Amino acid sequence: MAGLAIDGSNPDVSLLYDINGLTKSAPDWFDRGVEFAGEYGIVLALVLVVLWCWWSVRRRGSAEDSVAAVAGLLWAPLAAGVALLINIPIREFVGRERPFVDHRGLDVLVAGKTDFSFVSDHATMAMALGAGIFVAHRGFGLAAIGLALVEGFSRVYLGVHYPTDVIGGFALGTAVVLLLAPLAMALLTPLVSAVCRSGRVGLLVRSRAAREADRAEAAEAAGAPGTRPLGIPEQRPDDNNLAA
Repeated sequence: MAGLAIDGSNPDVSLLYDINGLTKSAPDWFDRGVEFAGEYGIVLALVLVVLWCWWSVRRRGSAEDSVAAVAGLLWAPLAAGVALLINIPIREFVGRERPFVDHRGLDVLVAGKTDFSFVSDHATMAMALGAGIFVAHRGFGLAAIGLALVEGFSRVYLGVHYPTDVIGGFALGTAVVLLLAPLAMALLTPLVSAVCRSGRVGLLVRSRAAREADRAEAAEAAGAPGTRPLGIPEQRPDDNNLAA
């Protein structure tokens, strides 16, 4: 399978040349920016999205919503790690060389890539994080998936991956997140719930202001009209007449 995309008539190769060919007309500063973003920047941005989402979900909604969202956010990086581990035997089994090994004329902006090409680790990790964040919060998840798509484009633009390497990474990252999510959430949700009920550590799941709001809401519900403490019967109008 090492020669999977050697034929120049292959659409995979044609799209590779089309996307990488954009570097020939792009200014040098843009290429350097894509190089940094594709290697480190987008992954860092995804980490910041995770932190921003965590800061948001622990302050809003109910305690149950916060527990579920934080458990989902914990699953996102764990899923990315699992997907990268699964990719190790896949990459060795397929054994596809980097595109610049078999094809000339590519403008390779990142040097030193000597491992196999399929599937892309960067695309796998980015989409696993994006899909994991989507499980926790739809809005932040859509933004994260958008960043993952940009990451995949950058890998082809830099000349270090075929488009199908990126698509395979997207599929692997998404599959790990969604297929293992029920098991992961079943394990993580009780753990996060226990942390939420603890003292200061519980602030990692539920902010102080949200906790105070929860207590105020519970107190208001306990003192709402029509509610009485357990074991105390409600007095009837006839009881007053009998007492008279």
